[in-house]
Amino acid sequence: MHRTFRVEETIAPPEEFVEQANVTDEGIYEEFEENWPTCWDRAADLLDWERPYRRTVREYDDPPYHRWFVGGRLNAAANCADRHAATAPDRPAIEWLGERGETRTYTYADLAGEAAALAGGLRELGVCEGDTVALYMPRVPELPVTMLACARLGAPHLVVYAGYSGELLRSFLDDAGADHLVTCDGYYYEGETRALKPVVDESVSPGTETVVVDRLPGDVSLEAGQHAYDAVLAEGRDADVDPVQRDAEDALFLTYTSDTVGEPTGMHHATGGYLSYVAWTARLVLDVEPGDTYWCSAGIEWITGHSYVVYGPLALGATVVLYEGAPGEPDPRRPWEIIERYGVDQFYTTPTAIRTFRDWGEEHPASHDLSSLRLLGTVGQRIDPETWRWFYTCVGGERCPVVDTWWQAETGGIAVSTVPGICQMKPGSVGPPLPGIDALVVNADGEEVDPGTAGYLTIGRPWPGMYRPVDGQEAEYRTDVAETCEDWPYFAEDGATVDGDGYVTILGRIDDVINVGYFSKTRVHAGEIERAVAAADGVSEASVVCGAHDLKGEAPYAFVVPEPGAHPGRLRERIAASVDDSLATVARPEAVYLTPELPRTDAGHVLRRVLEDLVDGEPLGDTSALRNPGILDRLAVEVRHRSSD
Repeated sequence: MHRTFRVEETIAPPEEFVEQANVTDEGIYEEFEENWPTCWDRAADLLDWERPYRRTVREYDDPPYHRWFVGGRLNAAANCADRHAATAPDRPAIEWLGERGETRTYTYADLAGEAAALAGGLRELGVCEGDTVALYMPRVPELPVTMLACARLGAPHLVVYAGYSGELLRSFLDDAGADHLVTCDGYYYEGETRALKPVVDESVSPGTETVVVDRLPGDVSLEAGQHAYDAVLAEGRDADVDPVQRDAEDALFLTYTSDTVGEPTGMHHATGGYLSYVAWTARLVLDVEPGDTYWCSAGIEWITGHSYVVYGPLALGATVVLYEGAPGEPDPRRPWEIIERYGVDQFYTTPTAIRTFRDWGEEHPASHDLSSLRLLGTVGQRIDPETWRWFYTCVGGERCPVVDTWWQAETGGIAVSTVPGICQMKPGSVGPPLPGIDALVVNADGEEVDPGTAGYLTIGRPWPGMYRPVDGQEAEYRTDVAETCEDWPYFAEDGATVDGDGYVTILGRIDDVINVGYFSKTRVHAGEIERAVAAADGVSEASVVCGAHDLKGEAPYAFVVPEPGAHPGRLRERIAASVDDSLATVARPEAVYLTPELPRTDAGHVLRRVLEDLVDGEPLGDTSALRNPGILDRLAVEVRHRSSD
């Protein structure tokens, strides 16, 4: 039987973890504050530089796009593969498990050798330094190998999610100017075979040189301009491609991130600053060190996969676990079988996945040996306190600290989180800004808010992992509020609160503020209402959006995933009481819609635009970003039913 936690409780990191943690000195926060910006040399020291940098940072009038590690030259593939192959050639770099049970192990010698051979083969196909190579691939070992092959050549890569349509693939290729594509004939996911090559054949122009990985059974028929992966490898094995020295500011990769309305934003990350930052934060927050076996369940196609599946842990010499399939395939035991089989030290996943694990039942993790775990992490969305506690107790056995991390594709890596060897944990709160990250919560005038008051999350100084706009275009992250914050170079567009200890709680996007009440209007962030709704007994997950109201003009509406067995009427009563207690009666949701799941993008984000359209009776428009579009019909019926009550 697990102990009961109080909402306001703080939990100390387990002593046995602190004894071995990478960072345990509380003075690191003061050190980074006093020695900024040379404090970031600690991050750069984790890498091998072909030419040392002359200056830590060069500031520009247009922050936050400063230049980091000025004059330094390095190669990301050499740092993530070659140097470890020289010192620990037999150490596993990648442990891969297919959905159907196949396994492959790549040692660091294997990883460095195959990346070098593929780089040689790609060069024979015309890939040169500075060329962009698109990767339309599933979670197979050839994906990180190809990323490192591109990095070896100094060719920025763009990883496109294998679930995207041919139309989206073509748009990414055109936008990035990619004339080379590495893909796969298909893969297995959720018990199904998913073919990719037909999508490529129909959507990619004949002038694109395409390399095809043979994954599915049967012969692959290659079209003009297409090449077999194994043949390209064989062609490149004698090419002897040395890692291309790249300036610290040269692009390592391009990526696109989708916001809450599904619109993609392009950006690139610079080699020196980004690689230093993700290696540093993987060591500081995720406690990764050489020889650890580390599993992040994110797809490599997303920024989390770039930073904390590939570049961060491989730069540190860890063993990365890579799973091809869905977490519940072939059955709910799979996540725990993976941890037991490979002796996973750190498990980094999403709140959505954790809630799913909880719904499957405590008996599944309880029936496996999870004693290898020493740290748990969560990323992607807010995690409610009850889900946090389940993760801490039922998976970590109350001996593994849980790091709840906040960051964005734009930040490159973790920016706000507890440091597990130092900080107390607070379920539901992300934690303080990391050393060197000047995160503040401000009001519309750019002034710091009082503890407990909702405001806007900003970061007041640049940091090495910061993105660069694609094609030099200024990113449109500034809003009217941001323009009043002249001293804050980065405006995160997330609402947040901060407590008296400096711990940040993320509320959600700033455009989710709702005017509640009939006459005297009160502005309440949807995230605040969402937290109150999620705190009600019987709620598994919730999303609150702003919708139209005939009398009030606008009002909050809640979409709730109930826990098994929850009675709808009593659940709605408990939700109303929870909002009354936490906020005010006027903040109660106008309606509570019950649903077995929320509509999510492939990156795991709730597509709030769809929920708002359902509430307002508007056409749903483009829903191609959804991974579970089948839930929309059920939601539409629920909304109509509640509206007619």
